[in-house]
Amino acid sequence: MIDRYTLPAMKKIWSEENKFAKWLEIEVAVCEALGELGDIPQEDVDKIKENSTFTVDRIKEIEKETRHDILAFLTAVAESLGSESKYIHLGLTSSDIKDTARSLQLKESAEIILERLEKVTKLLGEKAVEYKKVVMVGRTHGIHAEPITFGLKLANWYAEMERNIERFKAAKDRISYGKISGAVGTFANISPKVEEMTCEALGLTPAPISSQILQRDRHAEYISVLAVIAGSLDKFATEIRNLQRTDILEVEESFKKGQKGSSAMPHKKNPITCERISGLSRVVRSNTISAYENQPLWHERDLTHSSVERIIFPDSNILIDYMLAKFETVIEKLRVLEDNMLRNLEQTNGLIFSQKVMLELVDKGLLRDDAYGLVQRNALKAWEDEKPFKDYLLEDEEVLKHLNEEEINKIFDYDYHLRNIDAIYKRLNLE
Repeated sequence: MIDRYTLPAMKKIWSEENKFAKWLEIEVAVCEALGELGDIPQEDVDKIKENSTFTVDRIKEIEKETRHDILAFLTAVAESLGSESKYIHLGLTSSDIKDTARSLQLKESAEIILERLEKVTKLLGEKAVEYKKVVMVGRTHGIHAEPITFGLKLANWYAEMERNIERFKAAKDRISYGKISGAVGTFANISPKVEEMTCEALGLTPAPISSQILQRDRHAEYISVLAVIAGSLDKFATEIRNLQRTDILEVEESFKKGQKGSSAMPHKKNPITCERISGLSRVVRSNTISAYENQPLWHERDLTHSSVERIIFPDSNILIDYMLAKFETVIEKLRVLEDNMLRNLEQTNGLIFSQKVMLELVDKGLLRDDAYGLVQRNALKAWEDEKPFKDYLLEDEEVLKHLNEEEINKIFDYDYHLRNIDAIYKRLNLE
């Protein structure tokens, strides 16, 4: 992934240096387990722990000849040791090391992402409370519907992010597994006890069963959850982008001093961060296809998944980390234009109260279809003439047979639509 999207902590996890360090950590942990079980001399285990090292440059140099990264790694590590090097990788296969290391990398990435998820969710909750009573028009199909509040919109996002946290915790647990079971998963040359001891030392759970590799449904689920998170961020960002449109202009991304929006038009202030989030979410979502394709491998394992995972694992984690960080900044510094929200709310001259008028007529004894037709007749006139809807109702003799002037005036009250918002917030524990 391009460095501009990689934040420091995540960059370290997916660096070559860290990958090889994880490989060595696992090899040493296996040797420690073998030593504790009396399968290899403890004095040699001590030498391995104390002296084993590598350099990335040396591994790359050897790999040019071997064309096998694990063998190049083992050769480089052996050069830092004496005869005790023979105990490294004893009874193991490459995927014992690579898959277990990848689980460690994914788990560490997940911990960073989970922390960001929780921060963004908390911030959305705080903003939802702050704007709880800020009235704005609700929109369905892009058309003005009935009043909501900006806080309620944010509360909906908050609830979605809480679901994302729940999903992500489950996916994190599913990829936090290791395997030290040999070439086809039968433990022919290594004891299941070694796997248990090694995974415990690494903070992983031993896979109950594996082939040469950990099964890729685990990783497909993990990438899928990242894609759902990306979809949520895209959804939120798209809404902000729409609300920043000139003809709506109810919110704005922050615009720093010295920032420029267009090379041609000096007046432009564009929602560039939200646009970037929406664009990058497409990359994360597209990676799910590759993750699903990695599930069906030949027999106990083929190599088709390997090259794919070198891209989709770091990229998906890096991008979600970046997108969450950027979205947090967007929400933290978002300009909320309450006057414009009120202006837009009144743009349709009261048409947003049409359902309430219909319900009042039904309550007076009209059939629903008759009430609907009566209200729609006046609403369409108000829409076409761009005049107050209430005025047409007060001039309609048929309406006045059922509703008097006081009753009609009472209908046009925003508070009516907000009377149950406290109950919604209570359900979300946002009070």
